[in-house]
Amino acid sequence: MDWFLECDACAATSEADGLPTVCACGQPWLVRYRGRPQSITDRTELRRRHGMWRFRTWLPLDAGEEPVTLGEGDTPLLDARSGRDLGFRHLWIKDEATNPTGSFKARGLAAAVTRAARAGARGLVLPTAGNAGVAAAAYGARAGLPVRVYAPDTTPLPILGQIRLFGGELMLLPGHIGDCGRAARQFSAETGAVDVSTLREPYRIEGKKTLGLEIALQLGWTLPDAIVYPTGGGTGLIGMWKAFNELRDAGWVRGELPRMYSVQSTGCAPIVRAFEAGAERAEPWADPRTVASGLRVPAPLGDRLMLRALRESNGGTIAVADEEIVASAAAASRAEGIDFAPEGAAALAGARALRARGDIGSDERVIAFNTGAGWLYRDAELPAA
Repeated sequence: MDWFLECDACAATSEADGLPTVCACGQPWLVRYRGRPQSITDRTELRRRHGMWRFRTWLPLDAGEEPVTLGEGDTPLLDARSGRDLGFRHLWIKDEATNPTGSFKARGLAAAVTRAARAGARGLVLPTAGNAGVAAAAYGARAGLPVRVYAPDTTPLPILGQIRLFGGELMLLPGHIGDCGRAARQFSAETGAVDVSTLREPYRIEGKKTLGLEIALQLGWTLPDAIVYPTGGGTGLIGMWKAFNELRDAGWVRGELPRMYSVQSTGCAPIVRAFEAGAERAEPWADPRTVASGLRVPAPLGDRLMLRALRESNGGTIAVADEEIVASAAAASRAEGIDFAPEGAAALAGARALRARGDIGSDERVIAFNTGAGWLYRDAELPAA
């Protein structure tokens, strides 16, 4: 392998053999590459390829190795028709709902399942707030691996149906994703199933990194001024910040990197609270409640990495109420022709609030993320405002 693992918290390093989990200090491993010079002339070749794996030289894939794939990536970057109403002249929506499993989780799980399968995994397990469970079940099926998914019993029914459709062994529990995470880790310890939970293995970040690589490609190897991202576990935010730094180090982009903004719900906002307090870690959020199930992550393992990315990028945070999320989903879907998930609606509501607060200027180039398909939440019956 021409990559290794590094812990950003304690600076430990490790070879990437086998089925790595987290560093001995309990913090996530990050993938680092060696002997992979990225020539500026290689950029032109990328347009001749398709999907997330067009960036294979930026990803943990050996030469000649084939990934476990369903055609993820190449999601549209759409000019927002409602941008001016939100206070922006240049607002785009990155619509991740067009991925094979209906959300951005396809990217991370494609990478994680690829590496687990190549390393000899015999089964996978993870907790989910919804979309990750769908993606894990689908990519597990593609790889021929059994997948056990622990989900809160409040998870929307269409999401649960998709997990079952792809053959996932679904275990419903009372409580939130943190409770499911403890059950998943116990099952992993008892059976040897590989835990592909958020940041408990190093490769989901690499898959999510392609969000940043793809944006740079779509904008002609330039970057936006700001990214507004709905944040639960945070792998997308962490992965994009990693991608932007790697692109700059390779000379593929120039100038300032985007300011990263995290949007959370007022009913579960541990990162917002920690950022505003100037803390390096986030305290667990008691009694998390929000219609945006993907944001209902009370104690994210990647808190330190998220907070550092927000501060290094000179970005920030915003929390929006469920009432704003519901209204934003209805209005944006009608205006854009995009079926917004609650998390994507939160990103737009957050962008409006950040503009009103003066954090983002009206002339700046801004990208907001719709991270999944609204139909997967439909049993939650977001009102047609």
